[in-house]
Amino acid sequence: MTVFKRMIGPIAVAAFLLNSCSAEAEAPIVAAGEQFQCTPIAVWDGDGPVWCREGMKIRLAGIAAREIDGSCRPDHPCPVASGIKARDRLVSLFGGAKGSHKQGHVIVSAPAMQCLSVGSGKGDRTAAWCLLADGRNVSCEMITSGTVLRWKTYDLENVCGRKKRP
Repeated sequence: MTVFKRMIGPIAVAAFLLNSCSAEAEAPIVAAGEQFQCTPIAVWDGDGPVWCREGMKIRLAGIAAREIDGSCRPDHPCPVASGIKARDRLVSLFGGAKGSHKQGHVIVSAPAMQCLSVGSGKGDRTAAWCLLADGRNVSCEMITSGTVLRWKTYDLENVCGRKKRP
């Protein structure tokens, strides 16, 4: 059993965040096509990153959210909803906020998600489609909420528009 799986509670989460949210910490990229588990412990904004207890950071596939400061990056879809509203919706999918980190990340505690990597999400993030413990697709739930937009460039198959979703 790894150290992360044995650690339970807010002190363990805070210790993990102090190490993993720093500029020096590099999260592993899960190879495209690989399935993996992510137990969410922190969220930055509506499309990620989502920090996983297992060590990686997830960039939710196929969607775009405003930045926390309300801006939109050039050539990205730009939803009407604020970055804070999108982040708070994602946090609610993970059971609500359990606190916040001094760098601004919202601490969450949710059951493990099952994810499918689509490769690098730029930087040290893995872009992935993830299913909540109840089987709902996180990216699709975010689109349905109206807080993010589908990013066609990264969702050529219209995953959330199909009946069968990864």
